[in-house]
Amino acid sequence: MINNNPIGLFDSGVGGTSIWSAIHTLMPNEDTIYLADSKNAPYGVKSKEEIIALCIKNTEFLLSKKAKIIVVACNTATTNAIKELRARYEVPFIGIEPAIKPAVLHSSTQIIGILATKGTLSSELFNKSLEMYQDTKIVEQVGYGLVELIENGELESPKMTELLHSYVDPMVKKNIDYLVLGCSHYPFLIPQLRKILPSHVTIIDSGEAVARQTLNILKEKVGLHEEAEGKNLFYSNGNTRVLQEILNNKYKVLYEDF
Repeated sequence: MINNNPIGLFDSGVGGTSIWSAIHTLMPNEDTIYLADSKNAPYGVKSKEEIIALCIKNTEFLLSKKAKIIVVACNTATTNAIKELRARYEVPFIGIEPAIKPAVLHSSTQIIGILATKGTLSSELFNKSLEMYQDTKIVEQVGYGLVELIENGELESPKMTELLHSYVDPMVKKNIDYLVLGCSHYPFLIPQLRKILPSHVTIIDSGEAVARQTLNILKEKVGLHEEAEGKNLFYSNGNTRVLQEILNNKYKVLYEDF
């Protein structure tokens, strides 16, 4: 089945490019449109109603660009709004959730840490998923301030190092052997986290799993792009410089006040 329309992705800012990168690596021939709603970042401190409204706005933008499938490249948006999005629109939606399952399956200590936004950790969807893992101790930590620093391009600032230590050091003391990153912004912190965490602690994010699921849905229901090198468009309603730097200045970022 052939469908040459683009894959649409949105996030509260630059973080979802970690998901975009996994999708682009797996399907380099697909066209993509990435939407960074940086003006409204972070989503994790907003109410469920606010998050749903923003997700509807982002979806309408991507549909106006003829997106054939929409990847909600934001944990907070997925856990708070994907049910409403699927009920409202016919286009398939791919969500992202913290990758708790592989951590639980492989943990030796049966103690895992999860670093996520308040919006994700307090969501109904996330807490329902926790019910399946009652034999594992899950140490939750809200990453207050991390998204804001990432959006400002302060990945390796002293403030970032200080915050990360304050969040993960107590987890290490509780004997975690897996750290699950529950926000699409957080994979950009993996180099910093590897300097802080003991070598036996494995870091898990959701990027590759989301890419595989996107490919499966395209094959089964939507259609794949004809053999050709894909075009990749990026839009932001905030500071385009940070997004361009995250993308290593390989792609042009268009400013759009949506």
